[in-house]
Amino acid sequence: MRRILTTLMILLVVLVAGLSSLVLLVNPNDFRSYMIKQVAERSGYQLELDGSLRWHVWPRLSILSGRMTLTAPGASAPLVRADNMRLDVALLPLLSHQLQVEQVMLKGAVVQLTPETEAIRDQRAPVAPKGTSLPQESGDRGWSFDIAGLQVIDSVLVFQHESDEQMTVRDIHLQMQQDAGHQATVDFSGRMNRDQRDLSLRFSAAVQAGNYPQSLDAQLSQISWQLQGADLPAQGINGNGSVNVSWQEDAKTLSFNALNLMANDSTLTGKGSVVLGDKPVWSLNLQSDKLNLDNLLVRSDILLSGGAQQAQSAPNKPRPVIANGVNLPPYSGLKSFDGSLSMTANQIVWRGLPFTHVTLQADNQRGLLHISQLEGSLGGGQLSLPGTLDARSGTPQAEFQPKLDNIEIGSLLKAFNYPINMTGKLSLAGDFSGSVIDANHFRRDWQGQANLELRDTRTEGLNFQQLVQQAVERSTDVQAQENYDSATRLDELTTDVDLDSGILALSNMQGKSSLMQMTGKGTLDLMKEEGDLQFGIQVTDGWQGQGKLVDILKSTAIPLRVYGKWEALNYSLQVDQILRRQLQNEAKRRLNDWAERNKNTQSGKDVKQLLDKQ
Repeated sequence: MRRILTTLMILLVVLVAGLSSLVLLVNPNDFRSYMIKQVAERSGYQLELDGSLRWHVWPRLSILSGRMTLTAPGASAPLVRADNMRLDVALLPLLSHQLQVEQVMLKGAVVQLTPETEAIRDQRAPVAPKGTSLPQESGDRGWSFDIAGLQVIDSVLVFQHESDEQMTVRDIHLQMQQDAGHQATVDFSGRMNRDQRDLSLRFSAAVQAGNYPQSLDAQLSQISWQLQGADLPAQGINGNGSVNVSWQEDAKTLSFNALNLMANDSTLTGKGSVVLGDKPVWSLNLQSDKLNLDNLLVRSDILLSGGAQQAQSAPNKPRPVIANGVNLPPYSGLKSFDGSLSMTANQIVWRGLPFTHVTLQADNQRGLLHISQLEGSLGGGQLSLPGTLDARSGTPQAEFQPKLDNIEIGSLLKAFNYPINMTGKLSLAGDFSGSVIDANHFRRDWQGQANLELRDTRTEGLNFQQLVQQAVERSTDVQAQENYDSATRLDELTTDVDLDSGILALSNMQGKSSLMQMTGKGTLDLMKEEGDLQFGIQVTDGWQGQGKLVDILKSTAIPLRVYGKWEALNYSLQVDQILRRQLQNEAKRRLNDWAERNKNTQSGKDVKQLLDKQ
């Protein structure tokens, strides 16, 4: 045992002595010009190293440098700046005074992918004729990363495309290892803060870079992220997933497939691609088993003119503040790309409404968005919402042709916070137009017309039949059957609606049930949540006994006006005037008949003359 320990100590002393001798005999600064030359020959980039290079022998033999920069040809700013750089080198090549770098470590690096750091082609360089290309020799794939490992710690990435706003990724930790065939494994984590939102991202990837830059394939797994901040749900958005990504240089196409993402309780799968250029062209084909928009988006408050009511579930959180202070028109981002979207979802939850079997087909042409299909099911009914959105000019113009079939109106009223207690199956076909697509703007400045039909409706608060019958009982000796229902029931109700800047006009209103028939017209103010409606109520059943007056009541439409705030409606019922007019008409008719029978008498002539004067 003593001999083994002695032998190990001797080997350790020899190793330390050898490394010490190597450090003394080989000056790392001798490799400075070699490294700069190799980088320039392989990529054309200019490497600058400040200060002297020095050895570091534990835990790995390394060369340490101070501040370094890497600048693209013709660029006005360096692509990479780092406070410290460490080069892990192989020991044996140093014995023959050769440098073999196994891993590069950058700490405190700033990587800038901005227009200032892009390479600029020399104007004096020859240009090949358009449509031609030079033959490429085998192995000539452009500059590739031939080092086995790369480590980036506590670094920053600044990204900017042309004149767009800069995006900064902080706290970057990157670990990459690759073999001789450019098969690499990558572990990445970072954090981005923008517009009062904080995104933390982490993923692992297997990268095939053997044909780079002609092509690049990556399988991203163990993706996880957390998004929190302004204009987001209080719990934030947490997710994980995986995706396969491929880049084709000739077609400038980035494609992905096997997408499998989860965000909160929503899932998304599918594939897609984007052709990069001045105007990127997107193509997306997505599917979702469940997409809960209420847990991904903050429901916008529905504000009244006086600010009296807001959506119950919307938290009071500050909205993002754009750093550059530029107020862009709504949907202006649509002008920056072309694309198509095909999507299906088994379930979508929006404003508490559980839509099922949703299908979406849409395409965008530089700001002209055409939704050819947007349909689904809700509570046993069907709905379709095709339309267009033109955002090519300063003010967007939206046009939609909604079609609803047997949709429960009570769920819609509740979802948009209308204080109207009504149930029934709604069918609607119409044409509406406006600017911004949200509930507030629809209430305030949209226009349109539609034909509306309701079946099996129940409106709580006022029983029209009961109001008429109680008024008749107070004015006559006619009795009505007892009815303790406080709601108006209709088997069928149809009307034409006309929306103009928050005022909903109702016309040609026709309604009926087994007990009454109804006509009407009027207006509803969607912003002030008040209205003024005039009805003609004809109670055809529910009277006790028989008689001439009952027959008159069954065939007479009683005027009823309902007005005021929806939460505290007032009504005016003109039963006395109608009954008096009916009695007057009946008396006049009888006198006219008597005068006609006695037209040859002086009394008959006098009555006839008196009636003619009325």
